Amino acid sequence: MDKNKFNPRTWFSFTKRFNKWGMMIAASLLLSVFFFLIMIDNIQTETYEIERFSRAKETIRSPVTIENEQETERKIRETVQAVEDRYNIDQEITDERMAYTKEIFDAITKLEEELKDTQQNKGGSDTAPISEQEKVQQLKQILSEEIQKGVSDDSLSQLIQVPKEEREKGEKFFLGILSKTLNNGVRTENTQSAISNIQQEIKYSDLDADMKEVLTRLSEFAVVENSFFDVDKTSAARKEAASNVEPVVIRAGEIIVREGQTITNEVYKKLELVGVLDKERNFFPGIGLAILVLLLGSAIAHEMNWLARKERLNNAKVTAIVVISIMTVALMKIVSIYTTQINQLFYVMPIATGALLLKQLTHERSAIIFSTLFAILGSVIFNHQIPGSLNVEAGIYFLLSQLAAVFFLRNVKDRLAVMKAGLGIAVINIMVVLLFIFLSFEKYAWGDMLLQSSFATASAFLSAVLTIGLLPYFEAALGILSDIKLLQLSSPNHPLLKKLLTEAPGTYHHSVMVANLSEAACEAVGANGLLARVGAYYHDLGKTVQPHFFIENQLAIKNPHDFIEPNESARIIISHPYDGAEMLKKHRLPQEIIDIAKQHHGTSLLKYFYYKDKEQNKEVEEAIYRYPGPKPQMKEAAIVSICDSVEAAVRSLQEPTEQKIEEIVTSIIQDKLVDGQFDECPITLQELNKIQQTTCSTLKGIFHSRIQYPVEEAK
Repeated sequence: MDKNKFNPRTWFSFTKRFNKWGMMIAASLLLSVFFFLIMIDNIQTETYEIERFSRAKETIRSPVTIENEQETERKIRETVQAVEDRYNIDQEITDERMAYTKEIFDAITKLEEELKDTQQNKGGSDTAPISEQEKVQQLKQILSEEIQKGVSDDSLSQLIQVPKEEREKGEKFFLGILSKTLNNGVRTENTQSAISNIQQEIKYSDLDADMKEVLTRLSEFAVVENSFFDVDKTSAARKEAASNVEPVVIRAGEIIVREGQTITNEVYKKLELVGVLDKERNFFPGIGLAILVLLLGSAIAHEMNWLARKERLNNAKVTAIVVISIMTVALMKIVSIYTTQINQLFYVMPIATGALLLKQLTHERSAIIFSTLFAILGSVIFNHQIPGSLNVEAGIYFLLSQLAAVFFLRNVKDRLAVMKAGLGIAVINIMVVLLFIFLSFEKYAWGDMLLQSSFATASAFLSAVLTIGLLPYFEAALGILSDIKLLQLSSPNHPLLKKLLTEAPGTYHHSVMVANLSEAACEAVGANGLLARVGAYYHDLGKTVQPHFFIENQLAIKNPHDFIEPNESARIIISHPYDGAEMLKKHRLPQEIIDIAKQHHGTSLLKYFYYKDKEQNKEVEEAIYRYPGPKPQMKEAAIVSICDSVEAAVRSLQEPTEQKIEEIVTSIIQDKLVDGQFDECPITLQELNKIQQTTCSTLKGIFHSRIQYPVEEAK
């Protein structure tokens, strides 16, 4: 075989893939650029031309959350300076001064006792009295050297002269105030004040004048420095104080200067710090947004590629994805303009509309993927135009609302299914709103809770209404076939199906059987079973032009083909797919249904009439007895083609056993495969094997064995 020979099939396949890739890349780029333009003002800070000491023309808020390091350092410096020095009280000095004081009083008491004993031993009154000077000298002999140096003789003499009871009272009082003073600590700079405090207390005590005077003098000896500066403790206290200082942070959204306020140096530094004076700083958020948009565009391209591989992507669906995405994001942008941190209007955003439309027009997986993308975009769009921040609440709310839409939109039988899904969305929306309220630890009034819950309910209601209203436009303008449209077309009350039932009842029954087989086979290989079912209902509509020429409609009449030439019979039979396609086109049925009707015979050979003519004319051309095509282009058309032939063949069996059914199904699939009928559709041998097994199982259930009831023999 010549490798350089042109192969139409290869060229067709390459062109088809190239067109799809170009379409996907163009759509991804378009959406990426749109997302970037929509979000650019949410990540860029507005810059101002401001001079010092001028007046602000408008209120300026901080676009970012940033630490004011200079202000933090000043606050730390003030805090450290406010920390008092730490001192250590020397307990040895305290105990020593207390001991010296007590020693003075104890020594005087002891001296008096000794003098008294001496006087008694020498005969009492005949002994000459000791002078005060001698008493002082004797007292000093038993006192410590420190006391001798620190306490004057006059003070000791005066203290000796004080009556014993008064002296004991004064001792108790003086030791008390001295202990208190020393334990509080006496530093060098406050020694004199400590002495003065003691002397003031002595002055206002109830002691007699002589005792007050002597204690006043004694205080100057007893009170000494006992508290000394501690470097380590002071340093540790200052470090602890510095570490406890909270950083001075300028919060995003915080007002830096109000309209009409003077721009002082301090205000100017804050404006400079948050970047509203530096135009170059907007360059970096733009890079970040470009990276985000690139990731989102890649996800969109990947999802479109998946749809293409599943043969669920065409120009119409790409257009639907682009339009729905632009519509959803644009609506978010509009709502964000009126949303503040107080009114929380993002709760009323009908975000679930996109998910509901995408699930019906494309695929459930695509709806989930784009729901995630829309939630990410929403968290940026609703960030109150504070660069670097994301509205996590809005993102979570949007994501859960859309996932609820995908989950609750099931068993679609009519447009009421969308309203039922809306009820489920409303419940989830309200639960998410209450979740945010209870997690915030803020006190909310019942009015606020009801208001936000009503927003959530309105969001679900608007999503359902918009979906119902927009879906027909997508179906009509783009020619996309949704499940709801297919269910409407499957109604027996449709005029074309009524026509088929009344004019060709045998064909109608045949179409219903083919529909059952096709749906089961499609679901086995992951194709659209509902599309195959509806396509099977209409695939033989062309037989209503001349219904009696088809055997299933020949009831109690002779076969008209017995009276005409084989080529004339072939012309009538071969025309029915194209007559049906014209009728479907006239009634504006979706293109997919028209394609199934036109392609279900492909270019197959009408063997019966071909061989019948060949018996008479050996030179007959095979092309006359072949359908002109086209061959099936999609899996659903190929499966309807198989099931159409299989149902007719099995119905013709006199006694359809399991073995015969399997042989016929296998033979028909093999013949079509060898004849090249599946060359232009993306069906694999593995899928054909599944189709064969599923079709056999379904047919065995239909043509199961029945009990032969005995018939009474006629006498």
